[in-house]
Amino acid sequence: MRRHLRAIRVLLNALLLLALLYTVTLCKALLIPLVLAAFIGLALNPVVAGAARWGVPRWLGASVLMLALIGGIGTGIGLLTPPALDWIHEAPSTIRRFVPKLEHITQPLEAANRATQTLVNGRPTYARPQPADVAVSAWDVVSAAPKVLAAVLTVVLLVFFFLVYGDLLLRRLVEIGPGFSYKRQAVSVVRGIQHEVSRYILTTLLINFALGALTAGILWQLRMPDPLLWGAVAMFANFIPYVGAIFTTSVLLLVGLVHFDQLGHALLPALCFAGLTVFEGNLVTPLILGRRMRLSPIAILVWLLVWGWLWGIPGALLAVPMLTSVKLIAEHVRGWAWFGHMVQR
Repeated sequence: MRRHLRAIRVLLNALLLLALLYTVTLCKALLIPLVLAAFIGLALNPVVAGAARWGVPRWLGASVLMLALIGGIGTGIGLLTPPALDWIHEAPSTIRRFVPKLEHITQPLEAANRATQTLVNGRPTYARPQPADVAVSAWDVVSAAPKVLAAVLTVVLLVFFFLVYGDLLLRRLVEIGPGFSYKRQAVSVVRGIQHEVSRYILTTLLINFALGALTAGILWQLRMPDPLLWGAVAMFANFIPYVGAIFTTSVLLLVGLVHFDQLGHALLPALCFAGLTVFEGNLVTPLILGRRMRLSPIAILVWLLVWGWLWGIPGALLAVPMLTSVKLIAEHVRGWAWFGHMVQR
């Protein structure tokens, strides 16, 4: 009987997991802004709470902080949008300039390919690949603007209300507890989780911002075009461990090969960024966050695959903060300590 009950329990857990995955995928348009706003609210909550301890009302501190944040992000978007659109529109001509620079690398491969075709078919066939045209019309921008504005407005409002009413919501949840000891334990656990998750998210934001700023400064010294744009790319891509660093290094390698004629100068930006990200990932981040916040590379890659498959690029960006938050929560919940032990490096 126990064996049958255990088999039924495993089957029900598997069905529950599949149902959760389906629900998360079906409701991603609702859940992505909610999760993003929750993480931003947790990151900014220490600032608002610190201002509240000095007598500043939470609504006033949250309003000033949100206005400053919106102004800074708006200024950054205004500075980075023109060069990004220029790179998108110039992609076909950039590819045409880039292909001849690789001829000295591809010529031996092409000769071997023609020799193989001669042996197999009797005469070689060769066709130079034509770069695909990349174009973004004004109608594409206009049609996508309402959805983008609605998503941004949703996130902004959610972050504001989380900052203002987050503590009130916590008190209401504690009030419905069954007893005083349970309420005290619930407050201790929730406060601990909130503090640790807030510290992790805010620290990660500052580390990635510093990485983007240093990348932009190095690229400016190396005479790379649009260093602020590539610094922003490095900052946001660094939220995706391993994959983000590889992506940014590849982009800087391509831009360097296009912009510089000498091979040494072309490789220098990518090599400098690779050294910088290795230093950040192996020394700075572990030193600041500590061993307890370090995650297993296998767990990170599996988590990235799962959430990238479910939610696309937003899921890949939010995957590691979600994994870290789940790990911290599991360490405070009875019976789930094994999960934190499994995903920790």
